[in-house]
Amino acid sequence: MKTSLEIDNDIVADLTGDHDANLKALERRLGCDIGVRGNVISLEGDEQEVERGRAVIEELVELIAAGHVVNSETVESVGSVIADDSGKPSEVFGDIVWEHRGRRIVPKTINQKKYVDAIRNSSITFAIGPAGTGKTYLALALAVSELLTKRVNRIILTRPAVEAGEKIGFLPGTMLEKVDPYLRPLFDALYDMIEPDRLTAMMEKGAIEVAPLAFMRGRTLNDSFIILDEAQNTSPEQMKMFLTRLGFGSRMVVTGDITQVDLPDVRFSGLATVFDILGDITDISFINFESKDVVRHKLVQKIVAAYKQYSGEQRP
Repeated sequence: MKTSLEIDNDIVADLTGDHDANLKALERRLGCDIGVRGNVISLEGDEQEVERGRAVIEELVELIAAGHVVNSETVESVGSVIADDSGKPSEVFGDIVWEHRGRRIVPKTINQKKYVDAIRNSSITFAIGPAGTGKTYLALALAVSELLTKRVNRIILTRPAVEAGEKIGFLPGTMLEKVDPYLRPLFDALYDMIEPDRLTAMMEKGAIEVAPLAFMRGRTLNDSFIILDEAQNTSPEQMKMFLTRLGFGSRMVVTGDITQVDLPDVRFSGLATVFDILGDITDISFINFESKDVVRHKLVQKIVAAYKQYSGEQRP
């Protein structure tokens, strides 16, 4: 089957990408031949591939017209949404969570869009799934957005101070210097979203607080956006302690991967049991991510899927 689409002249260059990078990504994703002559794009291949290719291109054109920058990663994301028949890509990727230095942070999969909506609509949201699915990054982007638009007064970021299989021993320095190795991934994400000087000033004023989970005990956190990262390394007692810190005007996001527990006994992970305890309570949302939601290198998806399959084969 062969078909063609006439594209607006102002959009063709953005659609094809530098050195036709987007077209090459489309061909890899769709499995059909794509050619461009002037402002006309032709597709040739199996009928199903061509129809899917037409749908992907039309969605990409809509995104470009709305002001989005399209690259090979966008092509993959749009193709995945259409292949799953799970929504309109322009609606998913049109939800701008945060914008910084001209870079837009948006959901890249249907589950990420559900996650963003759940955080906005629930007081407590649990995000459970493999590394690279954007659990922490999207939560931080929403937190920064709410802080800078004054919907909350502060952001509180916390993690259990559990080493990932390596004992790093005693750490000298101040409290912040001691916990820095555990909380470094959160700092890295924050620097992507806020200017370094501004971030430093906000931390000095207490508008952004980063602390180990043990420092949460005894507190009531009002008008705050609170994120607990690496929650698979909490005990059930720690999880209960953290969740009961919720104050008025606050929202919590709890993220983790129950396949990467660093506790001596996986059975005693607070994240592994929390759904059984809180799953029926309203205003608490649970979002489960899968390997297809991984938005890092494509090889990471395959690694996650392979480990999941291996774990299933080894489990009695």
